[in-house]
Amino acid sequence: MKYDFLDSDVLARLGALPVEARLAMIGNVVGKHRSPHRGSSVEFAEYRKYVAGDDTRRLDWKAYARSDRHYIKEFEADTNLRAYFVVDCSGSMKYASGEFDSKIQFARKFAGTMAYLLVNQGDAAGLSCCDDTLHLELPPSRRPAHLQNFFEVLGELEPKGKTGLVDALHTVAEKVGQRAFIFILSDLFCDPDALGDALQHLRYRKHDVAVFHLMDPQEIDFDFTRPYRFVDLEDDTSIVVEPNLIANEYTSAIQEFLVAVEARCHDVHADYNLVTSDQNYEEILRDFLTNRLPKKGNR
Repeated sequence: MKYDFLDSDVLARLGALPVEARLAMIGNVVGKHRSPHRGSSVEFAEYRKYVAGDDTRRLDWKAYARSDRHYIKEFEADTNLRAYFVVDCSGSMKYASGEFDSKIQFARKFAGTMAYLLVNQGDAAGLSCCDDTLHLELPPSRRPAHLQNFFEVLGELEPKGKTGLVDALHTVAEKVGQRAFIFILSDLFCDPDALGDALQHLRYRKHDVAVFHLMDPQEIDFDFTRPYRFVDLEDDTSIVVEPNLIANEYTSAIQEFLVAVEARCHDVHADYNLVTSDQNYEEILRDFLTNRLPKKGNR
């Protein structure tokens, strides 16, 4: 394939799994996802009393025979899904240790593969990229030709500067008027409380939110054995330290950070997925898609 973050074999293997939203969506064409609006599709929702002007073809005459009252049958209206991928492009996302992908490359693989699956099933995919600002937006589209633009933008992303993820999420919450599926791909190096407020804003706007917390294994394990110069990839400041002297303190701080971020996600019922760049992204995607399949009888 033209793009190194796409694997045609992975796309083929995952193509049989649908991308499912857990919340009702609002799209612009008939699709496969539940809508908050009532319609006349094949799945029964509830009865309501007949009022003048209702379509008499939807009257339930069996209910009338039982109760001597006129009732209208309402059904779930199915719709298509709009997905937005919010990709963090701050400087820390270019970090990579050993032979593993950088965090931004992992984000490319995830967003590119998921966008392909979404458009392939008739849904729309859009892209928002942020460093210290929300500097690039690609409106969602369900046209296959749209994927070319989507992939080109992904491939050209260059991580730089400080993170502006929290402000970007608030902007997305305000600008995306209709209910949507929001994928957040970031190392989440921001204040957990501020992140929690931004996630709450997204859920207040009725968006379905999935967070993929991308980390390099070294950022968690801190497996360094000799003095190193550590450089902040967002502001270029540096410090020389002896890892053995700070390992315990660092490990405690990073675990506290991970616990806090996961808690903020769970507080607003957002999917939280901690992902390290040494993991197999196909397995992560398969597990994510499988876990979102509706349980029998719970469509």
